[in-house]
Amino acid sequence: MLKTLCLFALTAVAEIVGCYLPYLWLKAGKSAWLLVPAALSLALFAWLLTLHPTAAGRVYAAYGGVYIGVAIIWLWLVDGIKPSGWDMLGVAVAMAGMAIIMFAPRPA
Repeated sequence: MLKTLCLFALTAVAEIVGCYLPYLWLKAGKSAWLLVPAALSLALFAWLLTLHPTAAGRVYAAYGGVYIGVAIIWLWLVDGIKPSGWDMLGVAVAMAGMAIIMFAPRPA
């Protein structure tokens, strides 16, 4: 279970970096060269999704919950905006949904 959560978190960071760097180029006037590591990060994101141990649709659905949590951490650490109690409640709900999707008993 911990391995799966860590893989989800790494996947989310790769996706966020891949989207954040073009944002810096488009909105903050940073170098277009940021698109190179952005593309590499998004390729890493796609590859990491293939490492998850269950059906792709289930992985994508569960991954969304973890992505929300990582995005809120990014908000705090990178953007410098402290999450509100509502942000944290939303993360808790999303993570509960992720846990139900990923770890529910399934028929063999």
